[in-house]
Amino acid sequence: MKAILLAGGTGSRLYPLTSVLSKQLHAVYDKPMIYYPLTVLIAAGIREFCLISTPADIPQFRKLLSDGRQWGISIEYMEQERPRGIAEAFIIAEEFIGSDNITLMLGDNIFFGGDYFPRAIAEFRGGATIFAYHVKDPYRYGVVEFDQSGSALSIEEKPQNPKSHYAIPGIYIYDNQIVEIARSINPSDRGELEITDVNLEYLRRKQLSVRRLSRGFAWLDAGTSTALQEASAYIEAIERRQGIKIGCPEEAAFIRNFLSLSDLEALIHKMPSCEYRDYLNLVVSEAYRSHG
Repeated sequence: MKAILLAGGTGSRLYPLTSVLSKQLHAVYDKPMIYYPLTVLIAAGIREFCLISTPADIPQFRKLLSDGRQWGISIEYMEQERPRGIAEAFIIAEEFIGSDNITLMLGDNIFFGGDYFPRAIAEFRGGATIFAYHVKDPYRYGVVEFDQSGSALSIEEKPQNPKSHYAIPGIYIYDNQIVEIARSINPSDRGELEITDVNLEYLRRKQLSVRRLSRGFAWLDAGTSTALQEASAYIEAIERRQGIKIGCPEEAAFIRNFLSLSDLEALIHKMPSCEYRDYLNLVVSEAYRSHG
């Protein structure tokens, strides 16, 4: 399994913050936004990444993330010159995908709680797997309707009269049919290749699995100024309460054994004195205690 991080778009809903910096590089509490989806995917065991962004923003992502080897992963970079839809990412990354299955995650989606994604990726055998999350304002999202047995019946993009309160968050798992399907769909009225049309094609082929996320799970979409502030407040509250860090790729890579303890210590040594470094030193101390 490989992964695409889609961090393009204009970020117009966050203007003027995004007039000089990609929204996925802005801070959510104490870390760049892109750290959160990256950490989720590392925690799910993925090591090969393609980050897609605008030509203007890719140098900043390279500066922040480099080639990923510091976390025991690899990161390639590809350009999306202008917003032409989420599904275009599979066409852009066709060579990267090759003959593999692929997970795509949006760079402004933040998840916390449970092991839904690692289990879904580990159990993936083909077709498509997407997720459903209960929201109060489903008209803002792609919405999935279920039949009485819990199977997906229909999917609509931002419907005026939603058939359920289950929105589809920004993480999708597909088999290798995805490139062919993405190439076969037509642009929508707004000129974009819609991810909903991809999911509808898998549904038509009876190859779509939809997993419902529980009420104890948190999905934050940090695409507006208000949502960005709310996400930062949520992350701060959890971190202060539990004494953990959400969205820490170093820790996720260490837990996944992508990094050894000595690798992690070497990374920490290169960091300036800060709360982030202090936290990772605690991770190292706990690792030594647990190993006796």
